[in-house]
Amino acid sequence: MQIESPPTDKRYEKPEGERRGLVIVHTGDGKGKSTAAFGLALRAFGRTHVHGKLVKVFQFMKVPSARFGEHRVFEQLGLPIEGLGDGFSWKSQDLEHSAQLARDGWLKARDAILNGEYFMVTLDELTYPLIYGWLPLDEVLQTLRDRPRHVHVVITGRRCPPEIIELADTVTEMTLVKHAFKAGIPAQRGIED
Repeated sequence: MQIESPPTDKRYEKPEGERRGLVIVHTGDGKGKSTAAFGLALRAFGRTHVHGKLVKVFQFMKVPSARFGEHRVFEQLGLPIEGLGDGFSWKSQDLEHSAQLARDGWLKARDAILNGEYFMVTLDELTYPLIYGWLPLDEVLQTLRDRPRHVHVVITGRRCPPEIIELADTVTEMTLVKHAFKAGIPAQRGIED
């Protein structure tokens, strides 16, 4: 490790543009995409719910009855989180049913984005139904373009389509450097559930 001196000069000038809703993407093969999105949802919820602005999380691959850690804490806080799917494709008994759930879920998410009621809408694991061909990319892009000016949208998942990356305001690619699973260590409850 090389020791650095802490910066003493301001690294950037404050932007002069207007505040508006952003499209934020967390993609890549590394861990932390959903975790980062949930952190943003919590930050937005903590800052805005006192002022009547709402935050909603949709999970495209989780079942509606999912009870992972994020569901438990979000429910305690009053931050709505909704599973729209039936699990990952390799667990599905009927891929056409999975595709229909994604399409039905997208209608809910699209309405939440367009109705202007929400400050932030998180679309966790949206990239999977897109790359599987279950959702029309053009419709998702149009919804992102047509959303009310104040609405932030956060999208997660591997292999995000380049068209969404191009439209997005902020894109972070999580890079896999090392993962315990590859060393034979199973997923840990509370870390990867």
